[in-house]
Amino acid sequence: MPASTGRTPSPPWSASPPPWRRAAVHEERHPPMKIAVLGVGLIGGSIGLAARQRLDAEVIGCGRSPERLQRAVELGAIDRAGSLAEACAEADLVFCAGPVAALPEQAREALAASGPEAVVTDVGSTKGELVAAVGEDERFIGGHPLAGAETAGVENARADLFEGARWYLTPTERSSGLLYDRLQRALTGLGARPQAIDPRGHDQLMATVSHLPHVLANVLAAEAAQSLTTESERLPDVGPSFRDATRVAGSNPAIWADIFAANREAVAESVDSVAERLREAAELIRSGDHEALGAWHGAAGEARRRILEAESEAGPLRELRIVVSNKPGTIAELALALGEAGVNIEDMALHPAPDMTSGAVSLWVGGEEQARKAESLVRELGHTVSVVGDGSPE
Repeated sequence: MPASTGRTPSPPWSASPPPWRRAAVHEERHPPMKIAVLGVGLIGGSIGLAARQRLDAEVIGCGRSPERLQRAVELGAIDRAGSLAEACAEADLVFCAGPVAALPEQAREALAASGPEAVVTDVGSTKGELVAAVGEDERFIGGHPLAGAETAGVENARADLFEGARWYLTPTERSSGLLYDRLQRALTGLGARPQAIDPRGHDQLMATVSHLPHVLANVLAAEAAQSLTTESERLPDVGPSFRDATRVAGSNPAIWADIFAANREAVAESVDSVAERLREAAELIRSGDHEALGAWHGAAGEARRRILEAESEAGPLRELRIVVSNKPGTIAELALALGEAGVNIEDMALHPAPDMTSGAVSLWVGGEEQARKAESLVRELGHTVSVVGDGSPE
């Protein structure tokens, strides 16, 4: 693990907001946000396109292939290319978008090359090893957009890829509150819906809903290939159920080998759990109990409906005004508590007191029910909170 940076972690706010924050802070026009994208593929290219089109940002790309970087410039995904040091030197926000296995080293290099007020984040689908490798630098906040496509490369990048997509953030108690606020605003500007989650909780969640389906698809494809064929025998025709269940089998082997290795403990636990469920299912099927089989099958359908139920409009935004002391970890504590309870923070603002020792945090959530749920959670953390107003932040 790298050594600590030695800096004292920042409290939720500093005396001056970043120059590209909400226009209501200052009416004068500020220089455009500068964003570094390290790895200009599908995700990195889509970040660049969205940032240039939606945030009017200046985007500098970095990568190993000069040809790919030139193509990114031609497609409008980046303004120009540069080395990692050049891309990070003046960046307000750095996205590490390399392969999962390369992210720890890429993040460390980005932090070393970035300024003290820069936010460094990533887009990888595993977080535990990465957060541990980066150490306690308050500028790093892990990230993972739940967006993608079956195609790869900057040629397939889209400015609307993150529209309405959940974007998990994994702050820790060392994370700067000001930088978390800055990152959330930028991601919201890209069209995403940021939500805080603990790094370990993130990896367990992804193991179940993302990584495990790939394992099961691989196993099913291998089982079918072994069971249904003999030497020189043609594969039989298969139905849509098999095609649907194995759609992701064997996709992007290099990428998925990295993911399985990086999240090995959580994925292995999920595989063990499924193996036990399969053994139970085998015994139930052997029993021939029609009533029990019907109940089992129906319960699975109901569980799937609950999981995949489309999110409805929560209602108009409600503001929670929270009184806090100006100490490190406050924003991460609030964001994680609400995120783990399923309350999405649609927007946020910091209101320091004149002496900078205390102040208030405004969090906007959707609808009265979510507001009251959030209010209760915040009170449990020991903060004074009230629900005020009935509209969006100005």
